[in-house]
Amino acid sequence: MSMFKIFDVSGSAVSAQSQRLNVVASNLANADTVAGPDGKAYKARQVVFSTELMGKGGALGADTAAGVRVTNVVEDETPGRRIHDPKHPAAGPDGYVTFSNVNAVEEMVNMISASR
Repeated sequence: MSMFKIFDVSGSAVSAQSQRLNVVASNLANADTVAGPDGKAYKARQVVFSTELMGKGGALGADTAAGVRVTNVVEDETPGRRIHDPKHPAAGPDGYVTFSNVNAVEEMVNMISASR
Protein backbone atom coordinates (compact mmCIF):
# COMPACT_ATOMS: atom_id res chain seq x y z
CA MET A 1 0.00 0.00 0.00
CA SER A 2 1.41 3.36 -0.97
CA MET A 3 1.80 6.26 1.43
CA PHE A 4 -0.94 8.18 -0.38
CA LYS A 5 -3.42 5.34 0.21
CA ILE A 6 -2.66 5.50 3.92
CA PHE A 7 -3.49 9.20 3.91
CA ASP A 8 -6.73 8.49 2.03
CA VAL A 9 -7.77 5.87 4.60
CA SER A 10 -6.94 8.04 7.59
CA GLY A 11 -8.57 11.07 5.93
CA SER A 12 -11.82 9.14 5.46
CA ALA A 13 -11.77 8.15 9.14
CA VAL A 14 -11.17 11.73 10.28
CA SER A 15 -14.01 12.96 8.08
CA ALA A 16 -16.41 10.30 9.42
CA GLN A 17 -15.50 11.01 13.04
CA SER A 18 -15.93 14.74 12.39
CA GLN A 19 -19.51 14.08 11.31
CA ARG A 20 -19.99 11.96 14.43
CA LEU A 21 -18.75 14.87 16.59
CA ASN A 22 -21.26 17.19 14.92
CA VAL A 23 -24.09 14.78 15.72
CA VAL A 24 -22.90 14.45 19.33
CA ALA A 25 -22.79 18.24 19.64
CA SER A 26 -26.35 18.48 18.33
CA ASN A 27 -27.51 15.80 20.77
CA LEU A 28 -25.87 17.51 23.74
CA ALA A 29 -27.29 20.89 22.74
CA ASN A 30 -30.79 19.40 22.76
CA ALA A 31 -30.42 17.17 25.84
CA ASP A 32 -32.87 19.15 27.97
CA THR A 33 -35.28 20.31 25.29
CA VAL A 34 -38.97 19.65 25.64
CA ALA A 35 -40.52 20.22 22.24
CA GLY A 36 -39.14 20.86 18.78
CA PRO A 37 -40.74 22.75 15.90
CA ASP A 38 -43.10 19.83 15.26
CA GLY A 39 -44.34 19.83 18.87
CA LYS A 40 -42.51 16.60 19.75
CA ALA A 41 -39.46 16.12 21.93
CA TYR A 42 -36.02 15.93 20.30
CA LYS A 43 -34.80 12.41 19.52
CA ALA A 44 -31.12 11.54 19.82
CA ARG A 45 -29.32 10.81 16.58
CA GLN A 46 -26.59 8.24 15.95
CA VAL A 47 -24.16 7.96 13.06
CA VAL A 48 -23.94 4.69 11.08
CA PHE A 49 -20.55 3.88 9.57
CA SER A 50 -19.66 1.47 6.78
CA THR A 51 -16.52 0.27 5.05
CA GLU A 52 -15.61 1.95 1.79
CA LEU A 53 -13.19 0.27 -0.59
CA MET A 54 -10.60 2.65 -1.94
CA GLY A 55 -8.54 1.77 -4.94
CA LYS A 56 -8.67 -0.81 -7.69
CA GLY A 57 -8.63 -4.34 -6.29
CA GLY A 58 -5.85 -5.96 -8.23
CA ALA A 59 -4.65 -9.54 -7.80
CA LEU A 60 -5.28 -10.63 -4.23
CA GLY A 61 -6.48 -7.13 -3.38
CA ALA A 62 -2.96 -5.71 -3.31
CA ASP A 63 -4.07 -2.25 -4.41
CA THR A 64 -7.22 -2.13 -2.32
CA ALA A 65 -7.57 -0.28 0.95
CA ALA A 66 -10.61 0.07 3.17
CA GLY A 67 -11.73 3.43 4.47
CA VAL A 68 -14.74 4.61 6.46
CA ARG A 69 -17.78 6.57 5.40
CA VAL A 70 -21.01 7.68 7.04
CA THR A 71 -23.94 5.88 5.45
CA ASN A 72 -26.77 7.26 7.55
CA VAL A 73 -27.75 9.26 10.61
CA VAL A 74 -30.61 7.54 12.41
CA GLU A 75 -32.91 8.69 15.20
CA ASP A 76 -33.03 6.76 18.46
CA GLU A 77 -36.61 5.59 18.94
CA THR A 78 -36.46 5.03 22.70
CA PRO A 79 -39.09 7.11 24.51
CA GLY A 80 -38.01 10.32 26.18
CA ARG A 81 -38.02 10.70 29.93
CA ARG A 82 -41.27 11.87 31.45
CA ILE A 83 -41.44 14.08 34.51
CA HIS A 84 -44.60 15.00 36.39
CA ASP A 85 -44.77 18.81 36.46
CA PRO A 86 -48.33 20.06 35.94
CA LYS A 87 -47.22 23.72 36.14
CA HIS A 88 -44.84 23.41 33.18
CA PRO A 89 -46.16 25.12 30.02
CA ALA A 90 -45.45 22.02 27.92
CA ALA A 91 -47.20 19.60 30.29
CA GLY A 92 -49.80 17.35 28.78
CA PRO A 93 -53.32 16.87 30.15
CA ASP A 94 -51.98 14.23 32.56
CA GLY A 95 -49.42 16.71 33.97
CA TYR A 96 -46.35 14.98 32.50
CA VAL A 97 -43.66 16.71 30.47
CA THR A 98 -41.78 14.60 27.91
CA PHE A 99 -38.11 15.51 27.50
CA SER A 100 -35.67 14.36 24.84
CA ASN A 101 -34.23 10.86 24.98
CA VAL A 102 -30.62 12.09 24.92
CA ASN A 103 -28.39 10.44 27.51
CA ALA A 104 -25.70 13.03 28.28
CA VAL A 105 -23.30 10.43 29.72
CA GLU A 106 -23.46 8.29 26.57
CA GLU A 107 -22.95 11.35 24.41
CA MET A 108 -19.88 12.39 26.39
CA VAL A 109 -18.44 8.89 25.92
CA ASN A 110 -19.19 9.13 22.18
CA MET A 111 -17.46 12.52 22.07
CA ILE A 112 -14.33 11.22 23.80
CA SER A 113 -14.25 8.16 21.53
CA ALA A 114 -14.68 10.22 18.36
CA SER A 115 -12.03 12.74 19.34
CA ARG A 116 -9.39 10.02 19.76
